[in-house]
Amino acid sequence: MTEEIIHIDNEDLVGIYGVNDENIQLLRKIFSQIKLIARGNELHIIGNKTKIEEFKSFFVRLQKHYTKYNQLTDNDILYLNENKDKWDKAVLESGDNKDIILHGREGKIIRARTPNQIRLTKSIINNDMVFAVGPAGTGKTYTAVALAVKALKNKEIRRIILTRPAVEAGENLGFLPGDLRDKLDPYLQPLYDALRDMIPPQRLLAYIEDKTIEIAPLAFMRGRTLDNAYVILDEAQNATSIQLKMFLTRMGNNAKFFITGDLTQIDLPRNQSSGLLHAINLLKNIPGIEVIYMDHSDIVRHRLVTSIVNAYEANEKRKT
Repeated sequence: MTEEIIHIDNEDLVGIYGVNDENIQLLRKIFSQIKLIARGNELHIIGNKTKIEEFKSFFVRLQKHYTKYNQLTDNDILYLNENKDKWDKAVLESGDNKDIILHGREGKIIRARTPNQIRLTKSIINNDMVFAVGPAGTGKTYTAVALAVKALKNKEIRRIILTRPAVEAGENLGFLPGDLRDKLDPYLQPLYDALRDMIPPQRLLAYIEDKTIEIAPLAFMRGRTLDNAYVILDEAQNATSIQLKMFLTRMGNNAKFFITGDLTQIDLPRNQSSGLLHAINLLKNIPGIEVIYMDHSDIVRHRLVTSIVNAYEANEKRKT
């Protein structure tokens, strides 16, 4: 009898073991000639050496499946076992995957859904800095975050940094209780929402705790050099020219910068002008920087959002 141990990342335990170790119980039935004992992040395998190697080979494929699709169901395990070497080929040949960015939580497919979103996914490959400008609901932030998570999963970068100007959208939020993070979280909530769609909760928490993923207000970027990172500035229309210059000059080696904004929703005080349009006009002809303009055809929220955006724009035109 031989015993070997497979070590599993703590943040993947529930996803791989299943709720109440349901996946482990299924694996025990499939591989009945060996004994499986789950002890924390260690999976002990006891049995014949040949059978252990067979299981270990299968378990590598199982882990790869979970890493790619962020889910592992009974059907996934059974299909992996029944199809063996055919599995990877079947996945590659199933459907048109060109617009798929990654698989989010519970296998949710996150894809570029409009022509301009597809342009964004291609642009960040060929450029180190991309501006995505357009109305609400066009998927600017969501697409950027998905591309960042994909780059992290593919180990193209070491960390993701997400930032926004801490500017109130026409409201006086007043005193907010709690520590600094509690006070700033309301401004950064849309970024958390996108990440929760794409990364299992335990893994996301681990990434945030060890600073693999950092979410911070724009002011916290001053004085830093951001290298080996995918950096997203969201709501850039609420940054002044001085703030944008400060942010854009943080770029370090092996970094990708993605700047999103909507020039129709500027929440800065009247005596301050947005630095986004100034930055675009100043930098748009520099090689390695691309500006992509989103429009109403890219709106992927509720169908009424397009009508609402059109109505507000028509009203603004009547005023001028």
